[in-house]
Amino acid sequence: MSQTVTAVEINLDEVKKPVPSDDMGMRPMQRRVFEKRDAQYLLIKSPPASGKSRALMFLGLDKALKQGAKKIIVAVPEVSIGSSFANTDLTSHGFYADWEVNPQWDLCSPGSDHGAAAKSKVKKLLSFFESDDMALVCTHATLRFAFQEAGEEIFDNCVLAIDEFHHSSSSEESKLGELLRCVLQRNKAHVIAMTGSYFRGDDMAIMSSEDEERFTHVSYTYWEQMAAYKHLKTLKINYSFYSALDGSYLQALHRVFDLSKKTIIHIPHRSSPECAGSKYDEVDAIIDYMGELQDTEEETNFWPVKTVDGRTLIVANLVEDDPEFRTLLQQSLRAPKQQNRVDVIIALGMAKEGFDWPPAEHAITVGYRGSLTEIIQIIGRVTRDHESKSVATFTNLIAEPKADDAEVTNAVNQMLKAISVSLAMEQALAPKFKFIPKKDGDTRGNGELDPKTGAIVVGVKDLKEPKSERAKQIIEQEMEELIAAVCQNPTVVKAMANEGITGEDVQDVFIRRVIEEKYPNESEEDIEAIRQQVAATMAMAAVGNSKDDSVGNSDDENGSDGGNNNFVGLVRKFININELSVDLIDSVNPFGNAYEVLSKGLTSDLLKKVHGVASTQKIRMTEEEALALWPRIQEFARDYGQPPNFESDIALEKRLGEALEWLKNKKREQMRG
Repeated sequence: MSQTVTAVEINLDEVKKPVPSDDMGMRPMQRRVFEKRDAQYLLIKSPPASGKSRALMFLGLDKALKQGAKKIIVAVPEVSIGSSFANTDLTSHGFYADWEVNPQWDLCSPGSDHGAAAKSKVKKLLSFFESDDMALVCTHATLRFAFQEAGEEIFDNCVLAIDEFHHSSSSEESKLGELLRCVLQRNKAHVIAMTGSYFRGDDMAIMSSEDEERFTHVSYTYWEQMAAYKHLKTLKINYSFYSALDGSYLQALHRVFDLSKKTIIHIPHRSSPECAGSKYDEVDAIIDYMGELQDTEEETNFWPVKTVDGRTLIVANLVEDDPEFRTLLQQSLRAPKQQNRVDVIIALGMAKEGFDWPPAEHAITVGYRGSLTEIIQIIGRVTRDHESKSVATFTNLIAEPKADDAEVTNAVNQMLKAISVSLAMEQALAPKFKFIPKKDGDTRGNGELDPKTGAIVVGVKDLKEPKSERAKQIIEQEMEELIAAVCQNPTVVKAMANEGITGEDVQDVFIRRVIEEKYPNESEEDIEAIRQQVAATMAMAAVGNSKDDSVGNSDDENGSDGGNNNFVGLVRKFININELSVDLIDSVNPFGNAYEVLSKGLTSDLLKKVHGVASTQKIRMTEEEALALWPRIQEFARDYGQPPNFESDIALEKRLGEALEWLKNKKREQMRG
């Protein structure tokens, strides 16, 4: 018997404030990005389907036509994403130029990823620099090979736009990372880095902190994105389990697959325990469940399937390997008229990043996904606003673990950790806060939305305002990274553990010192303004994390989700899922001979638990110290009627809470061992 759990349900209907495009045809996110167009290096962090592709068009054209850049090179991870940068009419909406890519410089056109076409792409890219044309679109691989052949100087005075930037890495082994480092060191190109998730899910940074400081950051959240939508009201994130009695996921698929919804199905990775034969057999079984396959459409390679109730559903099979079949299919999916006809897409490694199918309502992913970025990207396939849908759903379908199958048990636990940490640490669904000075009688700062940034405005008495432009940029764009640096600093952690040091001293001395070291060129006055913003942001997170409501619910009389009350994540980077010693599987069911998995949503309490375990990776604590603090932990629990909170703003309680989390994780490790 399978069970489906809604881990998160975000309903923003009551706070929706649709924002029309401006007089240049820009949506709010694109306008926010365009206002930073003069920056040489831009890092755009914005959810999938939020309009990054068109934002790049606006930026690239401005840099080429008004800032003197000679070429625009757009690099995407795979050829299927290249269609996002096809020719686009911008002038009829008010912009001063259209985005145009000469077909010979579309190195992502269907068919360009195999055979002789693939081998010639590097030569074509290099010849592009000698042409009179302005824009080229290619894959990350083509860009890397061109760099290896001709060096970074070929990008001088060019706009280098890297889509899905999380594919880069600060690792010396990352070729894309090496390209970026060399281009930044030469300092003669414009770089636009775009990503829906600035989070790799491992312990390797995307960029070094030194390189990242050179970028102007522009962020836009799911919360802002959906609040501005006209049609899409609700986002659901589900996970569903099936038992051995089902046989395989194919026998359980009907419980989550609604044939009335436009659906993307990602069949399991070939190494996944959910595999049910060859990928072709799995596709055939899915088609058989849907109905009777008709003759392939010769003009599109779509598969019509006649259902038992007489309907005809159109299926796009992206699992097929045949190059000619796939080329025509990809061409069809790039045509809006044909794309709108499709009801179901079946894929394996494609249709994740950058794949546009606006009517898509449901993404079903079979098998555990260890990458947090992959989860975020797949969710993004269904979050485009479209007149035909009010609810978007992501469902992860996975095998329920057997009592004697440690490998599958671990896979389920890993999946749960991946989802929960992506929510707890990434804060992709949480709104931003903007803190402003407040005086008696001020009408602003009471929790209203800033129309320009989408942030919730909170007034703070006696808050200092930054003076320099750099300090303003840090506060507006880099606060999350700064707080992560504060929380990971061993000196700050030790100071918090020392009961002789007050919370005021921690803020005024130790946290201030971290800020001074990270931003040595800022004035004393601006350092204090930044420190106050850090204190306010951390305090707001602590208030949010104290809520007991389940995700997506609130006791607020208006029924709204209460901002980010259900999300935690002061430390959000460099979390290795494999090292999270937290067990999200409750117990063994003696009657069903299987583990009882979570039967409730990922509540704020559970997210705090996960966050606590994740945070212990950054805690500098020995076993000797943790054991020494145990009597004081027990004493605290007796005195206050509850265990110490590792996120308390009281230094002693925080350290006791960290020790408690450390001991819990050590016990879990021993039990698993």
